[in-house]
Amino acid sequence: MSLLHDKHNRWYCIFVAALVPLLFLIGLTLIYTQTAAAKEMFLTHDNAIVTSLLEEGVSKEVIATALTNTEADTAGNKFLTEIGLSINTDIENLPYVSTVKNTMLISLSVMLFLWTLLLFLGTMLFLYRRERLYRKSENIIKDYIDGNYTVHLPQSNEGTVYQLLASVDQLATMLQAKNDTEQKTKEFLKNTISDISHQLKTPLSALQMYQEIIENEPDNPETVKEFSFKSGTALRRIEQLIQSMLKITRIDAGSIYFEKSNYSIPNILSHAISELTTRANHEKKEIVINGDWDQMLYCDIEWTGEAVGNIVKNALDHTDAGGKITISWERTPAMIRIFITDNGHGIAQEDIHHIFKRFYRSKNTSGSQGIGLGLPLAKAIVEGQGGILSVQSERLQGTTFTLSFLTES
Repeated sequence: MSLLHDKHNRWYCIFVAALVPLLFLIGLTLIYTQTAAAKEMFLTHDNAIVTSLLEEGVSKEVIATALTNTEADTAGNKFLTEIGLSINTDIENLPYVSTVKNTMLISLSVMLFLWTLLLFLGTMLFLYRRERLYRKSENIIKDYIDGNYTVHLPQSNEGTVYQLLASVDQLATMLQAKNDTEQKTKEFLKNTISDISHQLKTPLSALQMYQEIIENEPDNPETVKEFSFKSGTALRRIEQLIQSMLKITRIDAGSIYFEKSNYSIPNILSHAISELTTRANHEKKEIVINGDWDQMLYCDIEWTGEAVGNIVKNALDHTDAGGKITISWERTPAMIRIFITDNGHGIAQEDIHHIFKRFYRSKNTSGSQGIGLGLPLAKAIVEGQGGILSVQSERLQGTTFTLSFLTES
């Protein structure tokens, strides 16, 4: 019975059940005491009769026969009626019966009072504990309403009430998670807007300055040409910043659906670096692809290509002329790993734990290209497809980025 699963209900039912045999014992005690009182009354009454008869000279044999006689007839009833003793006689006029009655009423009243007092005290204790539980729960729920989720509702016992409290506590946990998510979303939007504003400030200021220079020297073709080129570079930087922020924000918001399929890894890499080979040749750097050309990877080719391309761009940014960037891969029973290795400047130990933070720029790379979003975007893309992006590097020895993807069973 589910009602008895509640500890308070169970103990109260046990208490009430224990009072039943107690009431039975009270009844037996009352019967015993009143029987003894009736016995004493009859003996006292018989003693009074015997004393009177002996004083009148009635023989003991006649008295004994009268006291032990159990048969009654109409003559006896008539005589008793004549002396005022009948079924209609008021009990108060019968001293012995009245005494037994009063004794019985007192005993019964005391015993019933004690039994009722126990029942009342047990019920009040049950109600007090239940009221205390309700008050405690009410205060905790008020804290939930005020946004304080540090204290949990009592739910360590069985029973319907505790099941209800557990459900309310679960609801509060869900509300807390929702509030935390909303708070993180607001903080994320605030930080994103702040980052975009901060990052746009520099190229926009440069554009304004270039525009003023061009307006002040419209008749100087060289100046116009130089600062028009710089304006174009600044505009491309703004476009790159906005595009990268839009992409990474969409991934963070969960609005990107990765359309996965099986693609050969060489095809993915070719798609990723097709526009970077020209830059590498122009900067006298080499991109080498080395691996099993039949190996397949289950992924979204567009987004994975974006991640690989951003890592290769980062390698080109930090590799001197004559440098080499090698892309290789291997398959294990559980994973496919793509390695992008360069022999460039490497990453300082104080920077290696921060390179995936947005807009992070090391003091050692102040003269390099980039806006600090390529690696965070690559990490978001890889992790969005269930993969892992890790890095190993030594200063002045080069860097290796590893993209790890689970193999499809």
